[in-house]
Amino acid sequence: MEAKAILRRVRISPRKMRILANLVRGKRVEEALRLLKHSSKRSGIVLHKLLVSALANAEHAGIGDVDNFFVRACCIDNGPIEKRWLARAMGRANRIQRRTSHVTIVVAAAA
Repeated sequence: MEAKAILRRVRISPRKMRILANLVRGKRVEEALRLLKHSSKRSGIVLHKLLVSALANAEHAGIGDVDNFFVRACCIDNGPIEKRWLARAMGRANRIQRRTSHVTIVVAAAA
């Protein structure tokens, strides 16, 4: 059995989020929480909270002992891109794209 947690429209670029997502994918939950908590990246805080939420969902569903769980999947997908304009010299403008992410974490009991 498995449980998941989804977070949408996170204001962090998917490319930056995937660095830590690749780090914790397939690890045991205790080790993944430790890695995310002590990470210096801003996406570590978001992924840590989402992993705790996925564990709470598993505990609420009564799937099994939370101590035996591992991170089955950690998917970072592209969210909508906010498009803005930045004024430049001589009446010109540059486009700024603020990228967002959709994050899904799936935890499962170790067999």
